[in-house]
Amino acid sequence: MIQMQENKLFETRTDFTTLCEAVAKIKKELAKVIVGQEAMIDLLLIAILTNGHSLIEGVPGVAKTLAAKLLAKSIDAGFSRIQFTPDLMPSDVIGTSVYNMGKGEFQFKPGPIFSNLVLIDEINRAPAKTQSALFEVMEERQVSLDGTSYPMQPPFLVVATQNPIEHEGTYRLPEAQLDRFLFKITVNYPSVDEEEQILNVHDAGKHRVQTDAVSQVLTASELVAFQKQIFEVTIDASLKKYIARIVSTTRNHRDIYLGASPRASIHIMNAAKARAAVSGRDFVTPSDIKEITSPVLCHRIILSPEKEMEGIRAEELINLLVQSVEVPR
Repeated sequence: MIQMQENKLFETRTDFTTLCEAVAKIKKELAKVIVGQEAMIDLLLIAILTNGHSLIEGVPGVAKTLAAKLLAKSIDAGFSRIQFTPDLMPSDVIGTSVYNMGKGEFQFKPGPIFSNLVLIDEINRAPAKTQSALFEVMEERQVSLDGTSYPMQPPFLVVATQNPIEHEGTYRLPEAQLDRFLFKITVNYPSVDEEEQILNVHDAGKHRVQTDAVSQVLTASELVAFQKQIFEVTIDASLKKYIARIVSTTRNHRDIYLGASPRASIHIMNAAKARAAVSGRDFVTPSDIKEITSPVLCHRIILSPEKEMEGIRAEELINLLVQSVEVPR
């Protein structure tokens, strides 16, 4: 009887084979053009499976924009790109009402934000008024104008980029807006071997050919189905407590001025589920939580002035903090 119950339990477990195959195909397509940067691509894939937005930070030329464009190209869904500039107005992003002379009424003309995957280049170059136009659409996935709400068609995902070095002509993103991003993905320079490989590709003139060779491997409806499947991943009560303790520690740490909110806990749990699913598992492990905690928290906490003066990075402090919290057995 026990054996029969165990077999029955095993049979009802979720099969993530199709999801894993789709992720592997997308990685293969992106690898035709992008050399290295596996960590960035892995986090972007986890983000879209979690139905979360991503903020990519890195110096110019490390394939931030290229990765987002190719990711959109591998998915059969709508794509739009918005270049943020200091003179960009909210109506340039969300749209505006235009008077129709024939009908004698105002009609809503959607802006470029109305798409499935939206790439926002240099998001910190637009003033606060324009950045605030993203608040509702990123959280509620709808735009409200003149008393009418216009919902976004799923999937709706924002991938934004910013340069951490150049500060002239930029505006710091408000904490409330940063909190809307699931991940802040820091992109580093490639290794010497990877850079040599990049040079070989460009020297042979194959870069443009490879970019055009990226194929669509996933439909919008399939992506939405995978996003729903993520919620079938189970997480033990002890691991939920583990997440809560990690996030709670950020609120009582002497080196942290502002800790993370409960939204961070939810995002850690959901991202850990997505990482487990990508690994072919229907259950979360402590390693899933550890691997995604830093990109979820690093843009949500503010270090104390003393630590900022010392040049301590948020990622370094978060890693030390995670190590200090006991892992459930």
